[in-house]
Amino acid sequence: MSDINLKQNILIVEDEQNIAEFIQQGLRENNYNAEFAQDGYLGLKMAIANQYDLIILDIGLPRIDGFEICSTLRKKGILVPILMLTAYDALSDKLAGFDAGTDDYLVKPFEFSELLARIRAILNRSHKEEKSENLIMVADLVIDIFRKTVKRGHKRIDLTSKEFSLLEYFARNPGKVITREEIAKNVWNINFDTGTNLIDVYINFLRNKIDKDFDQRLLHTVVGVGYTLREENV
Repeated sequence: MSDINLKQNILIVEDEQNIAEFIQQGLRENNYNAEFAQDGYLGLKMAIANQYDLIILDIGLPRIDGFEICSTLRKKGILVPILMLTAYDALSDKLAGFDAGTDDYLVKPFEFSELLARIRAILNRSHKEEKSENLIMVADLVIDIFRKTVKRGHKRIDLTSKEFSLLEYFARNPGKVITREEIAKNVWNINFDTGTNLIDVYINFLRNKIDKDFDQRLLHTVVGVGYTLREENV
């Protein structure tokens, strides 16, 4: 077992006590510290007051729903990774979750082994990001990994959490043609439904923000293959 999950703290915000206790026990058996809150207000209060390595967040919560919790934490600059665990599986719900700032999305019912794999993937990625250089530059595009900010020239570009993750993945692989399957695996994590157009939707979101008002395009489509981030016009 990797030593990076030793003593890592996970908050479970879930109003169904049997599910919360099931997850908590499984996480403790896998060497994580885990505690849970049974309503959104308490969950938000705990997330703000304490330092967690990951939050597992239900959407349909009493008092404050998961979307609002996620959005509030991001607005406060709290960048703890969030995994939404929910019965909502429509594409519109996934988009809303990613726009609110979640890092991943797992639909109930689920196998605990898959939940554990998602958690490990998120924490491994977060651990690597902590060790990486803070700034990535592609042409006049500047990405600050630590502050989660993006500028192109003198213009600040506001991105959602998932748009930022997508751009960061491209920027860490400049010039490489990246397939949709690679994007699904590395940005949306394992077992993502590549049968939807979610990746193409987010590519369009990102392109409209980083390229629309600039003479030089950076995000290019390679027909039949995938996408690439590079300096030259094509």
